Amino acid sequence: MEISRVTPLQAAQAHGVVIVIDVIRAFTVAAYAFAGGASRLWLVCTVEEAQALRAKNPQALLAGEIGGRLIDGFDFNNSPSLIAAADIRGRVIIQRTGAGTQGAVNAVNATHLLLCSLTNAHATAVYARKLAESAERLVTLLPTAAFEDSYHDEDDVCADYLEALLQERDDAAEVLAGGIAYLHAIERFQWFEPGNSDAPLADVAAILATDCFNFAMVGTPITSDLIVPSTPHQTLHPASTSSSAMPNSSINSESFRLVEVRAVDCSDLLV
Repeated sequence: MEISRVTPLQAAQAHGVVIVIDVIRAFTVAAYAFAGGASRLWLVCTVEEAQALRAKNPQALLAGEIGGRLIDGFDFNNSPSLIAAADIRGRVIIQRTGAGTQGAVNAVNATHLLLCSLTNAHATAVYARKLAESAERLVTLLPTAAFEDSYHDEDDVCADYLEALLQERDDAAEVLAGGIAYLHAIERFQWFEPGNSDAPLADVAAILATDCFNFAMVGTPITSDLIVPSTPHQTLHPASTSSSAMPNSSINSESFRLVEVRAVDCSDLLV
C-alpha cells in the first residue's frame, strides 16, 4: 500500500482513498453527530451555501464556525461536547468550518472519501484498507489544520497514528501516546475553558476519546441541485434525500459542490 500526504492547498492533488482529517474540531463534531443519531451530514464551504441548503430543507440543522465562533443564525457551533448533548436523532446536519469541510469539498479527485478524527481513527484505517484494494492501493492523508509548515499539529498526530494503523505496525499505540503527549506539551488545548460556549473545556475529553466510535464517515461529492426540497411536514429519514435518487430542483439556479456524508458501521472489520 502506498501512503502519501498532502496539505490543504494540495487537496485537489489527493488521489485514491483520501482521508480528510480535522481533529479540532469539525470531524470530531461530525462523529458525535452520527453517534447521536444524525442521518447524514452535508459539508459545504461557505455560510451562504449552508443557508441555501437550509432554505430548501428547513428541518436541517446548521453547525460550524468562523474563527472558532458560532456563526450567526446557526444552530450549533464547532463543539463536539455540545452537539453530543443535543437531540439530533434523524436530523440532517449542514456543516461549514474553516478547515475540515473545505478540505473535504476540495478533494475533487478522490476515488473514495473518508472523514476522520481521533474518535474514529481505527475504524477509518480498517475501512480505508478495504477500499484501497479497489483503488490502486493508494491512500492519501489530508490533514486540514492550516498552520505553518514547521508546526506539527493535532491533524498531523492523527495522520501519524493512521499511517501506523494502515501499515498494521506494532507501535501504533506508542505513536498515538507520543502524539497526544506532544499536544499537551505544546499546550494545544489551553484555549478550552469552563464557561466558554465556543470552546468548552469538555471538548478536550471529547476530542481525545480515541477510537470510541466503530464507524467510518464516508463522503460522496454531489451538487446542490440534486438536493430535494423538503416541506415542513416531511420527516427526514436516511433514504429520503438519497443522492442516488435526487431529481433536479429549480429552487436555486446556482449550483455548488458539497459532500454528503454517512456513517458506515465497521464493527465486523474490527474483530
